[in-house]
Amino acid sequence: MYDRITNQNFLQTKEDVIRDFLRSFEHAYWTIQGGGLFLAQELPTDELMTPNRNGDWFDGGVYQRTHYHTWTIQDFYTSDMWNALFQGASLATNSMEDIEKIDAAKFNLTEAEKADFIAELKTQRAWFHLRAFDLYRNIPLITKVQGESLTPTQSTPQETFDFIKKELLGAIPDLPTRESLGSNAIGRWTKGGAAALLVRLYLNAKVYIGQDKYTECAAVCQDIIDGKYGTYALESRWDAPFDYNNSKSAEVIFGFPGTLSQTHWQYDGGMYFWMAPHQAQNFFGFTNFGNMNTRFAMQPGRNVDGVEYTFNLGKPFIKFQKYPDDFRLKKYKNLGNSTREGMFLYGYLPYHSDPNKLVKSNRGYTIFARDQVGWFKDLPPGEVLEDKESNMNHADDNSGIWPAKYPIYPTGDPGAIASAYAEIRLAEVYYSLAECKYRAGDKPGAATLLNAVRKRNYPVGSPSLYALSGSQLTDQEMLDEWGREFLVEGRRRTDLIRWGVFNTGTWWDKQPDADNHTQIYPIGQNVIRISPQLNQNPGYDD
Repeated sequence: MYDRITNQNFLQTKEDVIRDFLRSFEHAYWTIQGGGLFLAQELPTDELMTPNRNGDWFDGGVYQRTHYHTWTIQDFYTSDMWNALFQGASLATNSMEDIEKIDAAKFNLTEAEKADFIAELKTQRAWFHLRAFDLYRNIPLITKVQGESLTPTQSTPQETFDFIKKELLGAIPDLPTRESLGSNAIGRWTKGGAAALLVRLYLNAKVYIGQDKYTECAAVCQDIIDGKYGTYALESRWDAPFDYNNSKSAEVIFGFPGTLSQTHWQYDGGMYFWMAPHQAQNFFGFTNFGNMNTRFAMQPGRNVDGVEYTFNLGKPFIKFQKYPDDFRLKKYKNLGNSTREGMFLYGYLPYHSDPNKLVKSNRGYTIFARDQVGWFKDLPPGEVLEDKESNMNHADDNSGIWPAKYPIYPTGDPGAIASAYAEIRLAEVYYSLAECKYRAGDKPGAATLLNAVRKRNYPVGSPSLYALSGSQLTDQEMLDEWGREFLVEGRRRTDLIRWGVFNTGTWWDKQPDADNHTQIYPIGQNVIRISPQLNQNPGYDD
């Protein structure tokens, strides 16, 4: 076949090898939100909600089942997440098998470059497996693709844990550092990125395999901070790790480059572009993508009368208000020249082009976003609502406050939709080490690490920083602080499970579960029916 490209004749040049190497990276970027992978980490928690807004977003009850932990194997994301992650693992493995077979010199590659490509693909495969492990626990291990026709049988959690650990430790020696890649570091797996995945694995080991690995986690965290795996540094502004130029940020350990004209998955309907009122594009002044949507919003901290709920979990906006001088509490505003202030959308939302014009609901009433859920409609702020019902089936377009973590600059702004997606930040390493120290009884050490990050959120000399003694730190405060720093970064479910409250906790319109089988998801119907070698997870029926 002289006129066709097959897997036997595709690799002809060095550029072909690079294309093969990069094949799984675009898919990897998509999976930060595709297949329901973002919603599955946020909507069953005390952080975000997708309520029925007068008929919008009921969608057969799928989001309510997610909120109440009553999902079934028919719910789309239970299959789609599995397919997305194992497609990624298979793509990475296939490319690895291709590159392992080549003679580097014939493709004008050094042996070090070849080893780098293989190590990055090995790390990428470990990242896919780690996420599937977290979601499903009982998973197959993809180590070979070419010549295989069936997914392997499931491994035990211990086998999977050991596999991921071995893959990452084995990859690190051949991985590049951030410095060696220079301006091309974003979107590439480095020694620091692989080490950070070890941090995630060790931090959650008690959940995954019933073994405490906090000592091992702390050691890797300290090595990353000390520069053993490359030079990283915390940003001095809270918004810098998410801003239009964050692809150069020394805080971003691993991320995906994004641009308006090409790929920008965090600005998709599966994540942040559908985390605002329907017509909020006029508030931002960004109209390239059409209307925004109310798919995701923060859960309320107050009832319809404005009284704070008494439960300890949830209430994410109130958790920010606990420290009222937080820069992030300002209402989001684009300031021009690719700058903004604030992180939340609340109250009335004036048009960017005309401050006298206010964003409206698609149903015609003017939006006044509030930290409450109910049928407020055109009720002015401060007036009493007679209808006291507040639940997942009783919301309108005013219900809930919206976060805007990544900037949405106006159309025509050079920084519009230009942010890279920061999958792993150095702040996560600081918080992970702080948690390890806290669990070991070292509250002063934990407070020092948390404050190293938190100080950028408050004015100089702020009383909001933790006392050096760590006296304010409790289990609840630690979990609250994880929620503040990593709001809507797709990890809340994992954190709630690690702190032991995912199934036992109470938050808005959510009572404790009968048992803890929902700590892992079922293998979806579309997967389990065509894979008879797979066993369904405990607590779920096929």
